[in-house]
Amino acid sequence: MDIGVYFFSTAYSIGIEELAVELEERGFESMLIPEHTHIPASRRTPWPGGGDLPKEYYHTYDPFVALSFAAAATKSLKIGTGICLLPQRDPIVTAKSVASLDELSGGRVIFGIGGGWNVDEMENHGAKYSSRFKLLRENVLAMKQLWTEEQAEFHGEFVDFDPAFCWPKPLQTPHPPIILGGETDYTLKRVVEFCDGWLPRPRADIEDGMKRLRRIADEGERNLETISVTVFGAPPKLEKLEQYREMGVDRALLQIPTQDRESCLRVLDSYMPLL
Repeated sequence: MDIGVYFFSTAYSIGIEELAVELEERGFESMLIPEHTHIPASRRTPWPGGGDLPKEYYHTYDPFVALSFAAAATKSLKIGTGICLLPQRDPIVTAKSVASLDELSGGRVIFGIGGGWNVDEMENHGAKYSSRFKLLRENVLAMKQLWTEEQAEFHGEFVDFDPAFCWPKPLQTPHPPIILGGETDYTLKRVVEFCDGWLPRPRADIEDGMKRLRRIADEGERNLETISVTVFGAPPKLEKLEQYREMGVDRALLQIPTQDRESCLRVLDSYMPLL
């Protein structure tokens, strides 16, 4: 099982390129970063974590711009989104961003995606909470066409375009791995239908989730070995990580705090016995 991290990259935290170098030198496998385009001032949507929305949610860099700095500073560290709020994005523009980053990084991108929780944020982008996963699905299917076909076209309820050229193509074939966040059976059915991996949080029963994933993969006639599992926000405890490994989890992501360089390096050092 690989060990990576997730990190909110901001102007007041350790520089993402500095963190990437430290991670690579210490032997971590990957770094994923989340995104929020903006936080509506109304705060109509409660944060699922409870209480006040943490400061870093207001200050995230654009993930593809930030990850390009991480890619330029490293050679082997995998980089990606955890998660990209795909219903809030144009699929053609996003397909080009992902493909460009994958090619320029030497094929190191992990494309973590999700439907999002902030209702007013997505509404500002013209997306509706009730149909966000239908939109996400069409965006993924359209992006796959753009990545794999010389002349791509897609005709759906939300995404519709005639044959078009879209370059560059991703360096990874057929495209960077798409991993979907969430814990419900609905999420697992989407993973089996059109994704390459599952990205659950540890607040769910991971062992039960693995059993449900196996059942749903069998029902969908999908080989379970073609679906990776990444635990987002895994507890930094050796015993728990060993349990995940025995369950068949492929990757565990530990949290790096949104703090200054010295604070983050102390956390990294504390994680070293877990590698």
